Amino acid sequence: MKKLNMEIDFSGKTAIVTGGSRGIGRSIVSLLLESGCYVIYTGTNEQLESPTEKGRYERLDLSNEKSIERFMEEVISKTPRIDILINNAGINIIEPIDEIQDEHWEKVLTVNLTGSMRLMREVSKVMKKNSQGGKILNISSIFGVVSKAKRNSYSASKTGMIGLTRASALDLAPYNILVNALCPGFTLTELTMSILSEEEMNALASEVPLGRFADVSEIAKIAVLLCSDLNTYITGQTIVVDGGVTAQ
Repeated sequence: MKKLNMEIDFSGKTAIVTGGSRGIGRSIVSLLLESGCYVIYTGTNEQLESPTEKGRYERLDLSNEKSIERFMEEVISKTPRIDILINNAGINIIEPIDEIQDEHWEKVLTVNLTGSMRLMREVSKVMKKNSQGGKILNISSIFGVVSKAKRNSYSASKTGMIGLTRASALDLAPYNILVNALCPGFTLTELTMSILSEEEMNALASEVPLGRFADVSEIAKIAVLLCSDLNTYITGQTIVVDGGVTAQ
């Protein structure tokens, strides 16, 4: 019987991770780097130091057309091999349906959904030239599966990411490019801790069957697994990592 190799090794691979300068994205970048991957990670800050010599930071503002064009021309088109794309960058503007401002709706969908589509379109062209195929992971949200009041724009964009994942997985399957969506639940990020009081966080945690928020590393581990060579047959799927919230 052939020995089962469960080791995750990204040596020789190149990944692009958007929104990789903080939170879940930063944890994903760290795990990829530790596993030998060369990572191009993005954020909206002007400049950040790369965590190691195996990583490089590129500024990318998905709400800005010139920033997107620069990234496509100077990064994607000049990277001969891209094995992994993780669309993690996203924004959320909370408004009830009767108060949504057009510019807010358009900005959330532009960053979360249209930006992801445009990167997938360009990166998949590079991946199709690679005989080994590739992995694309869209970081959606449990609010793409269920929702809460005032999450209209956000839920629309994250649900759209799931639909985009399914359709593109079918387009790219003949090229061995696997496309999946990952939906994190309540996660302990810097942003979460900055906008929620301790009382609010305790109330949300009480809604989780496991009784707590996820640590960013718990989400990152699943993301890395889906993008690794251990995944050879999962595509077009929506993986929910929420401590049981959506099972209720």
